[in-house]
Amino acid sequence: MEGEMEHRERRERAGIDIESMMEARGNEMENDCYYTSMGTDSEDGIREPLLLRKRTMNTTSQIALVGANVCPIESLDYEIVENDLFNEDWRSRTKVQIFQYVILKWTLALLIGLATGIVGFFNNLAIENIAGFKFVLTNNLMLEQRYLLAFVAYAGCNVVLAAAAAALCAYVAPAAAGSGIPEVKAYLNGIDAQSILAPSTLFVKIFGSIFGVSAGFVVGKEGPMVHTGACIANLLGQGGSRKYHLTCTWLRYFKSDRDRRDLITCGAAAGVAAAFRAPVGGVLFALEEAASWWRSALLWRTFFTTAVVAVVLRAFIEYCRSGKCGLFGKGGLIMFDVSSGLTTYKSADLMAVIVLGVIGGVFGGLYNLIIDRVVRTYSIVNERGAIFKILLTVTVSLLTTCCSYGLPWFGSCTPCPSNIHEQCPAIGHSGNYKNFQCPPGHYNDLASLFLNTNDDAIRNLFSTGTNNEFYISTLFIFFASTYFLGLVTYGIAIPSGLFIPVILAGASYGRIVGTLLGPFTDLNAGLFAVLGAASFLGGTMRMTVSVCIILLELTNDLLMLPLVMLVLLLSKTVADCFNKGVYDQIVEMKGLPYLEAHAEPYMRHMVAGDVVSGPLITFCGVEKVGNIIHALKMTGHNGFPVVDEPPFSYAPELVGLVLRSHLLVLLKGKKFTRERELTGLSEALRRFGAFDFAKAGSGKGMKLEDLDILEEEMEMYVDLHPIANKSPYTVVETMSLAKAAVLFRELGLRHLLVVPKTPGRPPIVGILTRHDFMAEHILGLFPHFKPHRRAKETLPHLLLPSGHTYLPLFGQIQSRIGLMRR
Repeated sequence: MEGEMEHRERRERAGIDIESMMEARGNEMENDCYYTSMGTDSEDGIREPLLLRKRTMNTTSQIALVGANVCPIESLDYEIVENDLFNEDWRSRTKVQIFQYVILKWTLALLIGLATGIVGFFNNLAIENIAGFKFVLTNNLMLEQRYLLAFVAYAGCNVVLAAAAAALCAYVAPAAAGSGIPEVKAYLNGIDAQSILAPSTLFVKIFGSIFGVSAGFVVGKEGPMVHTGACIANLLGQGGSRKYHLTCTWLRYFKSDRDRRDLITCGAAAGVAAAFRAPVGGVLFALEEAASWWRSALLWRTFFTTAVVAVVLRAFIEYCRSGKCGLFGKGGLIMFDVSSGLTTYKSADLMAVIVLGVIGGVFGGLYNLIIDRVVRTYSIVNERGAIFKILLTVTVSLLTTCCSYGLPWFGSCTPCPSNIHEQCPAIGHSGNYKNFQCPPGHYNDLASLFLNTNDDAIRNLFSTGTNNEFYISTLFIFFASTYFLGLVTYGIAIPSGLFIPVILAGASYGRIVGTLLGPFTDLNAGLFAVLGAASFLGGTMRMTVSVCIILLELTNDLLMLPLVMLVLLLSKTVADCFNKGVYDQIVEMKGLPYLEAHAEPYMRHMVAGDVVSGPLITFCGVEKVGNIIHALKMTGHNGFPVVDEPPFSYAPELVGLVLRSHLLVLLKGKKFTRERELTGLSEALRRFGAFDFAKAGSGKGMKLEDLDILEEEMEMYVDLHPIANKSPYTVVETMSLAKAAVLFRELGLRHLLVVPKTPGRPPIVGILTRHDFMAEHILGLFPHFKPHRRAKETLPHLLLPSGHTYLPLFGQIQSRIGLMRR
């Protein structure tokens, strides 16, 4: 009773009248056990993410920004629905069927690795040839001293490629814009949107990334490759796409969010492996940054997938060494081999590494802060329509072109070194020594960085034995340019990754430090560039283990492991003092309700019963068809508690939870009775199998409009017991909200039922969904509550004194209420 009194007091402080709620619930129980809801989930045209709700009203689906597209999102359900049909199907499975299921998992992992490796090679082959043609054309015109025509040709190629990439994103698949890593990370956390992993998104991600990187933007293809791998895994896991006539019957085995989650985790790891040729780094990236759930069996399959990618890429590289791949030479599949440099260091060198770590943390925190402002500003332009997205992209393309072509004119011509093994000046589209406007036998060091693909520019910065190749002024100009261009480029409507811009800027200031400390250290300037890139990656992305292994696999230098570890730990520690990692910031800006691994400190002072809303829509074990249809029409809820009452039980008791999709399948089968009676499992098995209730692929699920229920059937009854999950996860209403949040995330739940602590009350108090753990929802329930400072950081400028909701991403005030569909 003492716990109940505390719960009542909390409710009263929050302004909730318990007596009126219980009275309303009691009245509603008299009407065929069907309780009305305090609100509905109507799908209206609200276009803003980060929607909050003032009260417990349930008025609209959650809205978020996916790529450059605003769309509704839902939670994924990784819980196994243990209803009677599932249990019967599981008991009837033979050892052969279980063996086939296991073999199919490994087969799909193999296919994901093969497909991602092929796509990764195709991306690099296309970029190297398209960009190579552009640079060869520009270089030939420069050799003829037709400088203005060279600029026109260079700018024309860039603008056409940029406009093509933006048009694909604006008109075909807006969800393909941006890196894609935040969306994949959110999906693996349990957040779904129809367009995140669609086939159209995959198509635009591949070709938009090719056009965008070839256009000379300071972007990378690594982030988009992670999204591409996830899209490939999703396409295979759901048996292809019915809409695009890409289906295969034997692949339609994975019909649950749980299995698709594992496949998409493999796809994300394969994307990193294909982008960097770093199979172990891909596994660790999926573990550290992408996946929210991990287990040893998934580790094996992910490692197998990335190993397949590495084998595929190696085979294609061997083939291209014969010169059959056009301009695809050393570049493309980035591998910065600095093992030729002697990696010896002493204690004094550690001070330089510490300085690099601090610099990377400061620059990384500043980078994330400015990206936040830039993306919010660009969203105002992108909201105006597709043509504005294209115009913004073309504007940034012209700015990038002017910088990359104009700044080398400020560089000086330097005589070619006599002790080098490569050609100087370089003839073609790549090389350390670019001629630009210099006379024969001389090179322009600024042009060697600007008029190259991003991969080749990084290779030049990482190169060893070239301590005097770049002037200090050149490195300062290149660092400032790449830092600025990386900021203004991210947020436009093209597939764009952040790895390459960050590596470019970090390698630049790393080489500056290495050049300045050259007389006092044994470390090569190229090795300082690697450490600078590591420090900036740690400062922006806040990843340590995966970035460390990726860099070691890229540079093929295991002796640098202690230095890379030290610089990553330092940069991450310093940057964490300012803000969150860039991907966490983007997830928040897009309005994706991401659940962190830890609960916020203020949740320890609250209980589960404080945040649930009620009364609920609850069905009887044998329910009237009309009541179910009405509930499905009036709400967008995806889970409904089932409660048995006399004469089916001695007292009201919770049977379980029934899903919206299962109700639609059950109603479609029309196994109704005229009297309220139990039909049992045997009757359900005559009409349905467990596979009928399996989750369909994206966009394939049954809708309420597909039902054809006659008027006379509305008064009939249907037995919900065979399809109700008899063992849903439940918590008592007095459980700490922090405990409930950790349980909800660790188990990958969509619904967590809250039951009363004391007898004599309805058997269920409410349902906790993802939205109920969001800080904005809790602050909406308790407007005078003062949470911990860290919790406030997750809600920058969201609450106004007037009670309206400020959406800084779009600069609009929205007083409507947003709630993720239950």
